[in-house]
Amino acid sequence: MLAYVDCFSGVSGDMLLGALLHAGVALDDLRAGLARLPLAGYALEADEVSEHGIRGVRARVRQTQTEHAHRRLADVSAIITAGGLPQRAELRALAIFQRLAEAEGAVHGIAPEEVSFHEVGAVDSIVDTVGVALGLELLGVGDLYCSELPLTSGRVRAAHGALPVPAPATLELLKGTDAVWRPVNAEGELVTPTGAAVVATLARFERPTLRVRATGYGFGSRALPWANCVRLIVGEPPAAPTARTPEGEAERAGLARDNIVVIESNIDNMTGEALGWLMERLLSAGALDVSYAPLQMKKQRPGALLTALAAPADAERLAALIVAESATLGVRLRPAERIIAGRRVENIETPLGPARVKLKLAGERILSVAPEYDDLRALAERASLPLETVAAQVTQAARRHFGLDA
Repeated sequence: MLAYVDCFSGVSGDMLLGALLHAGVALDDLRAGLARLPLAGYALEADEVSEHGIRGVRARVRQTQTEHAHRRLADVSAIITAGGLPQRAELRALAIFQRLAEAEGAVHGIAPEEVSFHEVGAVDSIVDTVGVALGLELLGVGDLYCSELPLTSGRVRAAHGALPVPAPATLELLKGTDAVWRPVNAEGELVTPTGAAVVATLARFERPTLRVRATGYGFGSRALPWANCVRLIVGEPPAAPTARTPEGEAERAGLARDNIVVIESNIDNMTGEALGWLMERLLSAGALDVSYAPLQMKKQRPGALLTALAAPADAERLAALIVAESATLGVRLRPAERIIAGRRVENIETPLGPARVKLKLAGERILSVAPEYDDLRALAERASLPLETVAAQVTQAARRHFGLDA
């Protein structure tokens, strides 16, 4: 599943939380997931509202006890990791707060680890942020997209005093992304640091192609001349057109047809050794194939496009493995259809000794033969011959054995 955040009236953590609830996340499931966090003194409430002809949900984190804690990144991270959240939700929540710390640090000229969160370290902001990460997981949202953002004017009251709108941290969070600001004739903060952190960390600033499955409207607390809400559109990517052979022709040619899931992810900040390890992990976990292609990513960083093929029943498990054991924050999944040849491995005798060869088949017809690399290597070492010489001799012997040179 994918989702599009339509920020026609801005975006904040509580608005996103309300939109997720309106789009289908069960309030009891969200409360149960958040209850595992070592965080007390709050109650998550949700009310159905209607403004300017639009119905939706207003979510609110009501604090039940006074709190004066100014948490740092390590404190918030410890709360998140102790919560037993689904793995992708935990990684997303951690990444959002990491980005917040980096933005606040850049604004104040200190290291991210030294940032003392005020507003975004409060209980309600932690619940909003982790709740959004958990809500996306409960809806099964993999890829997130975001619209243009409304650029307003005025000031907002914060712990450091009155700040210009957009707040400095909000601008820093969105710097370097593809976010586009659209001027709006209004005063006050419509894009909050928490909302900006979520979309800056998790979303791509473009409109996706999708089949709509659900919509949700999450309302803010301010009264505006329009419906003050964010709209969440949840859907599925359209099935990619498949270049099909005429019906039955693949089968008549002795080829098979099956359905798979293509898993893709753009990855940077990983060494070649780490990418190799990930490939081995995926193959041993049941991936049908794994490959990398070079990419040039944002800020001119080199990266790699990971493509893994999976049986439909294995796709989500392998996707979770990629998120857990790589630097990526998400993966793309799309169904695909394959037309495939058969495969069989047989042992044959060659002038250099026994060797295994792989047969590519169309029904019972042999299309090609290819020696097993491990056997070629063993024969080359035993005979003290170049690997290419051994490969040529074994291939020739295999073709004669199966009558391919007749």
